Amino acid sequence: MDTQRTKAQRGEVTSEMDFVAREEGIPVQDLMERVARGEVVIPANRNHRGLTPKGIGRGLRVKVNANLGTSPDHADLEEELLKLRLALEAGADAVMDLSTGGNLDEIRRTILRHCPVPLGTVPIYQAAVEAAQRKGAIVHMTPDDIFEVIERQARDGVDFMTVHCGLTFKALERLKKQGRVTGIVSRGGAFLATWMIYNDRENPLYEHFGRLLEIAKRYDVTLSLGDGLRPGSLADATDRVQLEELLTLGELVEEAWKEGVQVMVEGPGHVPLDQIEANVKVQKRVCRGAPFYVLGPLVTDIAPGYDHIACAIGGALAAYHGADFLCYVTPAEHLRLPKPEDVREGVIAARIAAHAADLARGKQDAWQRDLEMSRARSSLNWKRQMELCIDPLKAQKLRAERLPTERDVCTMCGKFCAIKLVKEYLRG
Repeated sequence: MDTQRTKAQRGEVTSEMDFVAREEGIPVQDLMERVARGEVVIPANRNHRGLTPKGIGRGLRVKVNANLGTSPDHADLEEELLKLRLALEAGADAVMDLSTGGNLDEIRRTILRHCPVPLGTVPIYQAAVEAAQRKGAIVHMTPDDIFEVIERQARDGVDFMTVHCGLTFKALERLKKQGRVTGIVSRGGAFLATWMIYNDRENPLYEHFGRLLEIAKRYDVTLSLGDGLRPGSLADATDRVQLEELLTLGELVEEAWKEGVQVMVEGPGHVPLDQIEANVKVQKRVCRGAPFYVLGPLVTDIAPGYDHIACAIGGALAAYHGADFLCYVTPAEHLRLPKPEDVREGVIAARIAAHAADLARGKQDAWQRDLEMSRARSSLNWKRQMELCIDPLKAQKLRAERLPTERDVCTMCGKFCAIKLVKEYLRG
């Protein structure tokens, strides 16, 4: 079966490429060449009906992902659909269903039916949950159990999947030898590491990578090579364990490309500001320019309740240096399952980071929007300001809470508004 990559390599422009090129304002031929080289992915499972395609990668607008999903302690499908709606209204470019509680097939399929943007999953979650339910423990799942879930989710229409293929025995030995403050913080990474140690077997996603590629190619699922050994604290950032996994992922990128499978690579985690540039550049070098998908990165460990801010700071810098896809973090990170309002706030914070990076990278449409906002402010055109801001609902709410006597200004300065005073002076 053909994928976006194999068609691009033949010089064929797909409807998805045409749509993305128009959305990004670039020549479709340029986009096709980037897809062919693996620098851009267009996650678009042929079974996802009603999909609005998105491009992720070099030269495109920085994209934002929002994580949804239930837990064993809280599984409410209607709430997940509300989270989806709020994420889309806030401007998320993609969403991931990370559910581990409730009827996982029903939850995913329902979200897919209501999801017009690319949908991602982490299949090892469902494989582990089903093994625990049917066999009594995660360690009793088989490689066939894992690949059956992957195929089931691909058949349903999932557009991209996080697969922790770089977590090998060699990487675990390095972790054991080196030690860490926070060890393994990836849920999928922990599931696989536990299975590998108990069964004394290599990671099935690495050992049978060819089988994974066959499924991905059949449905044109974009593989997101996950960082199961990402640092969960600043103290562990950019250590030998993280880099060991990254080297393996770089090799797997090339294997995927040979089979015509679209692929991107996931990155850390918790990284101090001064190490972000190096992390991005090393990933781009080792993975030959494949799109880079980062969780944050969070630039401090002490911001629970405000981790969406720590994430936005790191995400802006990472995207400026070349990261292509930002996974949001909500204010609930490290504390609890996000509520719908957390999802919305997380998306807005990540979008601010993405837009800031687009400005720094010289995206003209981003600059034009900021220029129009400045002109609206200069003319005290409040209606236009609300249309241009990244979160009109919140901006309108805050302004309405304290309306000024003179409606053309705000209550910060009132009649002493600097813009109004200077305009009146210049007119005089």
